[in-house]
Amino acid sequence: MFFILAHYCNSYPHYREHIRGVKTNNSMEFFTRALPCFTELHSMFYVNKVKVIPDNIYNLLTPIALAHVIQGDGARHGSGLFICTDSFSMQDVVRFMNVLVIRYRLNCTLFVTATGPRIYILKDSMPLLRTIVIPYMHPTMLYKVRVQYLNLYSGLYSEFSAKAVLI
Repeated sequence: MFFILAHYCNSYPHYREHIRGVKTNNSMEFFTRALPCFTELHSMFYVNKVKVIPDNIYNLLTPIALAHVIQGDGARHGSGLFICTDSFSMQDVVRFMNVLVIRYRLNCTLFVTATGPRIYILKDSMPLLRTIVIPYMHPTMLYKVRVQYLNLYSGLYSEFSAKAVLI
């Protein structure tokens, strides 16, 4: 991802280790410059410092955008997938779910957890979801849609030396 956005960044990515309870998470992070194009996007998804789903989400939620949502906020659960929308209002989550149902024909339900509402994409919609998002997902994130990416060679990622299989 960094190489795609590098021209928007002032520095290289750096390693980050975050301890949450007893679990340690490792990540690479980078920061983009403050540019008008990013400010416009930020303004669409934050109103008075509150995270929102914009009214025009139907047009914004392309297959690429849906793949990014799943990679960042998707959680494999049972035979389906949760989209962790806990930080949004119920109205916003319903708006988002309507796009999944109407635009993508996905069978979804709404779960209310202690931390907020979540969307669950049911097992019968997973094959359709995979056809929509797999072309845009990083191989290391395919497990979220129940696909394992097998590298046929050295263990290093190569898009030319790997294949995907259902798990």
